[in-house]
Amino acid sequence: MLLTDFDASRQAVINPDMLFSPVPDLPETAVSCFSHVTFERMLDMVADVRVLAELGDANAKYPIYRGLWQGTPLTFALAMVGAPSCVAMLEELHALGAKRFVVFGNCGVLNQQIRDCGIIIPTAAVRGAFEAILRETGVDFTEGKVWTTDAFYRETRGKFEKRKAQGCVCVDMECSALMALAQFRGIDVFEFFYAGDNLDREQWDPRSLSTHAKLDEKDRAAYLTLELARKITL
Repeated sequence: MLLTDFDASRQAVINPDMLFSPVPDLPETAVSCFSHVTFERMLDMVADVRVLAELGDANAKYPIYRGLWQGTPLTFALAMVGAPSCVAMLEELHALGAKRFVVFGNCGVLNQQIRDCGIIIPTAAVRGAFEAILRETGVDFTEGKVWTTDAFYRETRGKFEKRKAQGCVCVDMECSALMALAQFRGIDVFEFFYAGDNLDREQWDPRSLSTHAKLDEKDRAAYLTLELARKITL
């Protein structure tokens, strides 16, 4: 279904800067992921971590951290799951002072040849710097289109076959919405994935979908994120 009522105006009825003001000392490069376990382990890799602000929704609060990675100051935020919540949080982080974002998280694969926890780069995103980091560290990766849907309980076999035929290699819940945010607000947003559950078989295979599975490989994704954030900040 085509959207026929899109309005390109940057001035909404409610804008984030009506509710949030810039936070002193907030680094302009923000790092975010969706797994609370991986996020907490990533914070353990970082020096001089402290809370600068707090965001949230009707049910929970999310601390916003400042930390140093290899001497580079970065902002850290645990991402809310689902496109509407995740985009709203990045909008608010932007109002707090963040200007560029690196987001990573789990996805379902539409091709069983993509190994569990393998790195996936959406081809619709700007990706040259990250490819260089992956090659320098010897990490294999897959590139391809991503199918974004919030309705993960309605990923029917027919939809799977259609998206795979269109060239999609994975499915997530936020990527296309984050890219729309980047275009609408004129900010830099880069997202990549580490492969999780496998939809490319007769019966669904959850593989490492659990937040406590294959933590070392997920730590590697966090390390790659920190290196990318450092390089685009320098």
